[in-house]
Amino acid sequence: MTCFRDSFGPYGQQQTDNCHSHRRGRRPRSQSCDQGNHDPRTARRVPCRRSWAGVVDYNRDAGADNSENVQELSEAIVNRAGRTGGTFLHTSRTRPSHLPRARVPAHLTGHDEPINDVTKHVLKNLEHIGVDVLIPIGGDDTLSYGKRLHDEGVHVVGIPKTMDNDVYGTDYCIGFSTCVTRTIELTHRLRTSAGSHERFLVIEVFGRYAGFTALLPTMAGAADRCLIPEYAAGVEHLAELMTYDHNRNPSKYSVVLVSEGAHLTTQEGMSFESEETDMFGHRKLGGIGDRVAQQLKQRSAALNGGTRINVVNQRLGYLVRSGNPDALDSIVPMAFGNLALDLILAKRFGRLVSVRNGAYDNVPIEVVVGRKKVVDVHRHYNTERLRPIYHTFHRQPVFIMTSDV
Repeated sequence: MTCFRDSFGPYGQQQTDNCHSHRRGRRPRSQSCDQGNHDPRTARRVPCRRSWAGVVDYNRDAGADNSENVQELSEAIVNRAGRTGGTFLHTSRTRPSHLPRARVPAHLTGHDEPINDVTKHVLKNLEHIGVDVLIPIGGDDTLSYGKRLHDEGVHVVGIPKTMDNDVYGTDYCIGFSTCVTRTIELTHRLRTSAGSHERFLVIEVFGRYAGFTALLPTMAGAADRCLIPEYAAGVEHLAELMTYDHNRNPSKYSVVLVSEGAHLTTQEGMSFESEETDMFGHRKLGGIGDRVAQQLKQRSAALNGGTRINVVNQRLGYLVRSGNPDALDSIVPMAFGNLALDLILAKRFGRLVSVRNGAYDNVPIEVVVGRKKVVDVHRHYNTERLRPIYHTFHRQPVFIMTSDV
């Protein structure tokens, strides 16, 4: 996330700034916004490293080394970062309002509960750093804590970034296009193996609660069928469809994309790798592709004249989120950043920049905690064919199935 401030000295030393105490319930007055000779477009950018971990671990003691917690941005750093994927600031699953005792920084005292809310400490750190405006960039977990800080009096403008594309209030999140592009590319590569061996191809992709990362590649021709978290499919029905697709294909293979959060009618809930949860209460997903592959193999002989159809089973995992961004994910972040700065100039805080019905816009940041954006099964998913529905594209947004309006 990025913090804006006007003047600062070495990290870890008390700074003089125009921020009023957040602890008194007053919003910080920003020189960038309140005085005519200051412009947020030329203000200092001081990103917090490792997402919310940076502001949790920041130490206000004189002489403390905070180089791992905050970092001043230069034009050279930004120009280089804009051409590459990933995040040079690094990331984490830290949730300051639900911090386990073992994760509380050693310099913090008075937090001895199994789970601790260190938001008061975070507010003091933001004031000490000299933050005027905070721009959290991430999915609904990151943005939900951004909303919490907005409620505490911090000037916040959010930017949605998650390849699952499941942040409510926006058609598009940074990373989604690259994810879809990679999924299509890698699926087509795997077709050579599936076709050579005349097999079913089962590919597990990301998508915990929303099936957009399976739905849109399927619409684009990457797969014959897809399974999404919003609808529990019957494995017998899937096997029938996959066998039909397999036998009508001259190369004798068929493809199904399976969202990691999907589940079958024969199972209770999602498939998980372990019982361990992160600070946001999420267990690591994984295994639904293995389950689907095994079930398809077992049922194939009965549907294929007694001949079993073997399976190529592949979890794409981090392959789709590695490497450089595609064209759209190079353009949209630039636009989102400018939109955020426009909101700062207009002193419109507590907003989330967005794409709505194909046009750039902004919405109240409260929407990120109100609802979850998921596939509208009735409008966009054919439960009989286990594929996307698209009746017409006329006057529809580019990402036709990702709008919640």
